[in-house]
Amino acid sequence: MERTIEKPKLTSILDDSQAFAGFSRLSVAMVITNPNSDDNPIVYINDAFERITGYQRSRVIGRNCRFLQGADTDPSALQMIRSAIEAGENVSVDILNYRATGEAFMNRLLISPIIDDTGKPIYFLGIQKELRDDEKDRSSDTTRRHLDLVCSRVGQDLGLIVASLVGETDGTAPVSDDALKRRLRMLDVLPGRLECLQFVYEEMKLADAQWNRDGIDLGSLLSRISHTIAHNEGRPGVRFVSLVEPLEVNLDTAIRVALITFELVSNAFQHAFDGLDQGYLELRVNRLAAGGLRMTISDDGVGIPRKLNFPSGESVGGRLVETLLDGLDATLNVVRGAAGTVIMIDVPVGFTDFKR
Repeated sequence: MERTIEKPKLTSILDDSQAFAGFSRLSVAMVITNPNSDDNPIVYINDAFERITGYQRSRVIGRNCRFLQGADTDPSALQMIRSAIEAGENVSVDILNYRATGEAFMNRLLISPIIDDTGKPIYFLGIQKELRDDEKDRSSDTTRRHLDLVCSRVGQDLGLIVASLVGETDGTAPVSDDALKRRLRMLDVLPGRLECLQFVYEEMKLADAQWNRDGIDLGSLLSRISHTIAHNEGRPGVRFVSLVEPLEVNLDTAIRVALITFELVSNAFQHAFDGLDQGYLELRVNRLAAGGLRMTISDDGVGIPRKLNFPSGESVGGRLVETLLDGLDATLNVVRGAAGTVIMIDVPVGFTDFKR
């Protein structure tokens, strides 16, 4: 008899009603800190962090996480965290924290470094889940293992983004002023990429819930991402159309294609129609007869200047797109028309059979 191996369900650590409903609504909070600035300040939190702790972003960004500590916080837990951060290592600990109201709560915390190409931590990712009274003593090992899996997955995906946005260093010379400026700019653009990952994890949650799904529905994923961008970036007079076939791919492919879509569609909305009152933007993704998929992003806007390389390694988004394309072994071609631009990307991926 053939043995059936069940996939681990990342959503099992969350409330059933909120499981991977999106980072902004997760019962798992996320925080990112910068160990290369004085006192390792917070540079990003998600909405769940605000909801669980009661602290608004304006009171959190730029501060060290110690404001969550209080009179009964275990000093040994704090020392574990300090030692791990100093060593640039992972740490997992249950710690008593305090909300903005002064109310104490038990927090299951995992911290993981996001490293650059030299192995030095650029940021630390913290994933934390409030433990209710009925969770403190039961299924501790299982909950921690699942939380660690989530932290590892998010850390890996963030590492891919951060490495591209920050750029490479040689590991010997001090970080240049340009590199520091890129890191500061990254803090402005990182939240959008995190929201893009949110959609991937939601589709992953759906695939977990459906026994006949072997991969992530790229059609649903890209449609949601592109229409969210259109809602956030669109303006009167610019019409957007998304035509995406239902294609099922593995998680890593879904993440890379999703991020490429985010970069290119956002870039088109931001730059393609400068000075124009009207425009048309289309995203089309379809399966190729010879295998793989083709993504086409076309507009009738002002067009990309002929002397400009695209994607440009000089820009934050351009470096990320180049890295993502290399990881997919994909090809990108740009056609500059009489009006507008057509960007065509071929990705040589295999598909699973899509079951409804």
